[in-house]
Order: sequence, then C-alpha cells, then structure tokens
Amino acid sequence: MKQPTLILDQVAPLGEDARHDASETTRTKAPQRWFPVAAPALVGNERSYVLDCIDSTWISSNGAYIDRFEQMFAEFCGVKHAVSVCNGTTALHVALLTLGLGRDDEVIVPTLTFVATANAVTYCGAKPVFVDSEPYTWNMDVAQIEANITPRTKGIIVVHLFGHPVDMDPVLEIANRHNLFVLEDAAEAVGAEYKGRRAGSMGRIATFSFYGNKIITTGEGGMIVTDDDDLAQVARQLKGQGQDATRRYWFPVLGYNYRMTNIQAAIGLAQLEQIRWHLARRRENAGWYQEYLGPQNGVSLQPEQTWAKNAYWINSVVLDSRFPMSRDETMARLAKTGIETRPFFYSMHTLPMYQTDELKGHFPVADRLSAQGLSLPSAANLSRDDVKYICDQLTGLCGAL
Repeated sequence: MKQPTLILDQVAPLGEDARHDASETTRTKAPQRWFPVAAPALVGNERSYVLDCIDSTWISSNGAYIDRFEQMFAEFCGVKHAVSVCNGTTALHVALLTLGLGRDDEVIVPTLTFVATANAVTYCGAKPVFVDSEPYTWNMDVAQIEANITPRTKGIIVVHLFGHPVDMDPVLEIANRHNLFVLEDAAEAVGAEYKGRRAGSMGRIATFSFYGNKIITTGEGGMIVTDDDDLAQVARQLKGQGQDATRRYWFPVLGYNYRMTNIQAAIGLAQLEQIRWHLARRRENAGWYQEYLGPQNGVSLQPEQTWAKNAYWINSVVLDSRFPMSRDETMARLAKTGIETRPFFYSMHTLPMYQTDELKGHFPVADRLSAQGLSLPSAANLSRDDVKYICDQLTGLCGAL
C-alpha cells in the first residue's frame, strides 16, 4: 500500500509555557463558546450504579461492580482475564512485574508516548530503550525494533497512540524470534482493532487507562488484560498488597495497594455498557474532521491504515511548512475563539531523567511530530456544526497573517 505523504519540518524546541495545561495558559478569556479537548460522556447507568454503591455501603475495593466490570471488559477485549487497578500507570507497573522485569533488563519503548510508559519500566529497575516514530500512523517504527535488541532486552511495549493500533504482526514475529514479551499499552485505544483483533488481545499482556479524558472512564482507573492464567493470578496478588488469595493477612510477596474501588467500577460498567455508542461517536467526529480539514493548508490528520480500525481517542493534526504560523501561535489563537487544544507529548528522550549518554539516539520523526502536533476537541458530545466551527477557525488562520 502506498503511504500518504506527511510533510514535517524541523522546528525550534517549544518554550515551557506552551506545554502547560491549556486551561491554564491559553484560556485567558472566557469566550461565549468553549470546546474542551476532552470531556466525559456519562450517558448510561452511571448515576444509578453509583447510588447503588452508596446505598449498599460497598464503596471501597470490594463489591459486585468490580467483578462485573472485569468480566465484561475481558469479554469485550476477547481475552480470558481482566484485572482492575486504580489507574493506567499502575496497570503498566503491575503488568511488567508479572512478566518478571527486573534490574538492568531492557525494554524497547516508543519515544513518542505519555511518560507513564517509560516510567513504569524504570519503576522495575529496568531501562527503556527508545525507538523513533514512523510518519504514517505516528506509532513506533517497527522497522527499527530489531536493531535495538541486545542480550539484556526482555520485551517490547507497543503504544497504540491516540487510538490507532500498531502494525502488530511484524512486532509479534520479532518478539517470537527473540523470545521477548510484548506488552500492549492500549491506554488510548479501547475498541481499536488490528485486522479484526481488538487492542489488548494480541500481546502477552495489555493495559488500559480509564482517566476522565479517555474513551470510557472511571474517573481514575486502569485494567490489565491477558489470556495467561498465571499472569492474571500474579497481577491480582500484586495489586492487593501481595496477599495470598487463600490466606487472609498472609503476604508472601511484596505487593502494592493498586486496587480499583467499587464506585469506580460501577461507573466503568455503565460506560462499558454504552461502548458502541462511545466508539460510534468518536468515529463520527473523526469523519467530520476528515471532511472539513483533509490534506490541505498544511494540516495533516492521523491517517487510518487499511488493516486498522482507529478508536479515535483524540483527533490530532500535524502542521507543516505550508501552515503560516507556528504550532504554539496556532494554539493561542484557537483558544481566543473558544477552542482548547493540547500539544503532542514530549518525546521521552528529551525528558531530563532520560537524557543520559546510554539512552542517546536520533529520533527525527518523533521530534518533528512532538514539535508540530496538536490535538483538537474530541468529546463525544460534539455536533457536526461544532466540528465545522473548529475546522473553520483552524483553516481560517491560513489567511490570518
């Protein structure tokens, strides 16, 4: 398949102010219309389930909603086990511990990701080894994985960035050949599909986030999914302080208090019951963005590959040399019209704790995406007119100078 052309230009590093939360730095005035980048859509049984928790007094880390949410999520992903935890970062940490990751091990990680992916590796005493992005899906460049494998490499973490799945078949082939684990960081990809397989069902283990800006939310929360009975058992033990499953207050291993509450699970179950609606709304929004933006005026959307079904967690664009102003100026001007935006993540290799001689490398695509990318409002309650307004304001900047 011929890949679409994405023009990327090297831009000077961003100032610190440009990376602050947009609600603090770019919303200087309260416009008549305000479109946040993300907002939870509570359209199902959330209220009644939460009130049921309160009425029953089951509000902590035990209760029927936890089991129901886990079972339904496992079925949705097409796996045997789902283990709920208190957030997506702890999901990554526990998942890596179940895989036996330890001191001085190495894990291959995309450099363009949220910091939790790399941090969880570091929590285990291991070292993240960064790989550049490719310019079509903005995900990890699979072609660069093998060159970064060393005798200390234990696994690969793939990140389905912004909801678009990674090209998994070559990743799994490389991992099988080198006896490496594959962990799917699917925090942004609930419902995404790769060749008909759901995100989270392809690696040895996978993790999800249910933060308030995600496709479905529990407020804070996360999930670990796997088909491996042993990994699921260990994950349950580790998230509950390491307590033995059959012997109360007996802790044979060091564990953590990473449990989800029954109230969180109640919200999550109500959200998951409406997952088809959530995904349909995300896809509809994405279709409108593609209709009103398209490859024009120096604005490039994240393309969806033929083998993928993007979950469209967030609609993001990259600005190139044809666009008449910088990414930061674009964000500031959009904020004045009531449109909140967010910059792309910093590449991991630019962060202070990962700027070591041992972790140096050349990551031109990730650097350019990070410097030139911005995310647009993607809440499920947007209308066609809302998206048209947002696109009109963005493309209107082309004639603003």
